[in-house]
Amino acid sequence: MDEDAARDETPTASRPDPSTDGEPLRLRREAWGFAIGSLCFVAGALPAYVEWVGAVWVGITFFVGSLFFTAAGFIQLSLSGRRPPRADSSLADRADWWSAAIQFVGTLCFNVSTGVALAAAIARPDTIGAGWRPDAFGSIAFLVSSALAVAATRHRLLLWDPHARTWHGAWLNMVGSVAFAVSAVGAYVVPETDDYVSLFWANFGTLIGGLCFFTAAILSRRPLVRHERLIGPVFESDAA
Repeated sequence: MDEDAARDETPTASRPDPSTDGEPLRLRREAWGFAIGSLCFVAGALPAYVEWVGAVWVGITFFVGSLFFTAAGFIQLSLSGRRPPRADSSLADRADWWSAAIQFVGTLCFNVSTGVALAAAIARPDTIGAGWRPDAFGSIAFLVSSALAVAATRHRLLLWDPHARTWHGAWLNMVGSVAFAVSAVGAYVVPETDDYVSLFWANFGTLIGGLCFFTAAILSRRPLVRHERLIGPVFESDAA
């Protein structure tokens, strides 16, 4: 039996959680993008902000937020095991990589939806419902990604970086993804009435989702220094 196979078969419970006691911690690099992007979505969902800046600037705020999401999603994907999972990859590594990949696709969908909404706001500030379809696809992608992240967290000590997934982060992102999905449903424009299903839930879902993503991002920490794990050495490659 080779070393990799032996590591994969070692029960997760028998592997101690790598301690960070005494090690300086800092915000994960991708977390900065998610935190800033989340704040943009939170601001854009606030009625007072909408009244203050108007439809066009709200569109700009959402679009900029989606760009930060995409940049952060790309960083997270590039750090998720360094490669697409192989046949001999652990279930945790597979779930981790696919979670990041699907999340990245979801951020691209939000780029499209917020870009379309911004273009519509510039052309006609009273336009409603622009960009709803890619917004719905993005919300679905985030839901699937969050479910895979929770699965990866069940065996996070098998991940190449055990600090990449935590229970609080995974579940906060899951709640945020559900909130974004609720927002997408509320933002659907009913053809018969030419009005939203629920403008309240469209804004409230975005607000709650943004707050959940922001909280998960700022709670994400990793060691600045190199540490050894029982299942092999890992370098914190994005340390300064």
